Order: sequence, then structure tokens, then C-alpha cells
Amino acid sequence: MIKILFIFIFPLVLNASKILSYNIYDRTDRADVMITFDTPYEGRIKQSITESRIIIKLQDAKIETSKVKKLSSKFLYSLSITPMAGYTQITASVPSSVKLIASKTSDAYGLRLRFVSKTSTNKTATSLVSGQQSKQSQNFLSTLPTSKGVEISSSYYIVVIALSIGIIFLFFMKKKIKKVSPSASKWLFKDNKKPEDTLTNNTQNDNVSIRFQKNLDNSNSVVMLDFSNQSYLILMGNSNILIDKFTDDKPSTQEDFESILQSRNEELYNYLSPNDKTKEALQSYTEKAASISYET
Repeated sequence: MIKILFIFIFPLVLNASKILSYNIYDRTDRADVMITFDTPYEGRIKQSITESRIIIKLQDAKIETSKVKKLSSKFLYSLSITPMAGYTQITASVPSSVKLIASKTSDAYGLRLRFVSKTSTNKTATSLVSGQQSKQSQNFLSTLPTSKGVEISSSYYIVVIALSIGIIFLFFMKKKIKKVSPSASKWLFKDNKKPEDTLTNNTQNDNVSIRFQKNLDNSNSVVMLDFSNQSYLILMGNSNILIDKFTDDKPSTQEDFESILQSRNEELYNYLSPNDKTKEALQSYTEKAASISYET
């Protein structure tokens, strides 16, 4: 007979989860009993209630020896854990105003028995599970990869270097433009430019100004320019020609300018309609103009 009972009970013992430890936490609004198993507990939990006791049966759970604990909690007076055939019985001595809420942890390695007042608004079993899931979510977020400080600083240095190169480039360009600008005033004697280019250079260079100007036809005009304390009479149009220069006897009125043009009427006509002789004269004027040096 004993052998037959052993045959039926032995498989149950093999599949039972062993209670490794239990801890009691007395709080102002509850008392918690935390039980830990060696394997995930998958058994059923049954309870029966009397006026002063709550009896919990943990199917397929085992414990080596009986445990008894007396408490001074207002929710739990005493607790006893007793091994039985095929289950473990937990007897809690409680006031009549206390109820039990049982819940397993998410991994089933733990069981919480919470003793609270019947009027308490505490949530049921799922609260412990949701707490465990929240902790797991936080742990998952903490393991997410983040950018290293070295990468951020490298990007910062790249931007700073690019901006520095741009500033240096603009600085050298500005110096180069300043070096080129004074030489632009010498276009009168080295380059052949259109009248509109002359006016543009005039507005950009404070050292060159137009004293007088008169249009001869649609393509040519005569201009009196002031530059470096001297005035220059220039024919501009199809060809830019230096006709004469003035230092002390500069024309001061439009009438003086017109008088100079009348006195050089034939000379201007020859420039506008050059023959072989006037071409030679034009060449000599060009060479003369090219040989003149000015102080800047």
C-alpha cells in the first residue's frame, strides 16, 4: 500500500516548486508576504476564509520544514507555513476587517500575499506584474545605444574648422580686392573701355571724378576728368584717347570747357575720322599717354 501511494505522490513531488524563502514587510497601509520559489510556480492557489483566519493552499508547492512567525502588525497577527501532501498550506491569523490579495511576479519565481483592509482601494494582482514590466521597460531604455561624446565633439570641430576656412578665404579676398582697386584708376592710359565702364569706375574710386562731359555722337564723347591734382581731356568711345592734360589752367566752368572743345574742333574731328596722318598722330598720343606716370 505504501508503495502504491509513493508511486502516485512521487511525480507530484518532482514537479512541485520548492519554497526557498519568505519575507514579511509591515507597512502603514498593508502587510506583504513575499515567497520565493526555486522554479517558476505554475500551481493553483486556493484560499478559505474564516472570521479570524485566512488559509491559503499552494498546489504543487513544497517546503522542507514548517515555519511560524508572530507579528505585531495591525493587518497580520501571525503566519504559519506547513508542508502537506501535494501542497503547502499557509495560515494567516488576521482581523476580520482584513482581506487577502495574491499575485505572482511576471517570471513566476515569486508570490506576493498582500493583507489589506477590506475598504482599501488597492488594485489586485496585476499591480505587481505591471510594476515589474515598468522596471523591465526602464532597463530596456537604459540599454539603448547613445551617441558618444567623441562623435559630438568631432562634428563640432568640423563645423568650426569649416567656418574658420571660410573666414580666412574672405579675409584674403578682401585684401586682394584692396590691392587691385588702386590700379583700376590707371585704365585711362592702359585699357580701352566703354564710357559706361568709365562712369562705373568713377563712382567706385573717390580719387577720380568727372569735371565736364559732352557727347559728340552716339558712340563718342569728350570727358574732362580730375585725377591726382590734374585734369585730363579724354576722347572716349570707339577708342579711348588722351587729348591733353591740365594742371594750373583747368577749366572751371562749362563755358571754359566748351571753349577748349571749340579750339580743338579740328583735332577732335580728325580723331573721329582718322586718315593716315591722323593715325600716326593717334599712335603718338597713345604712346605719350602710356609713358606718363602718376602718383597714387
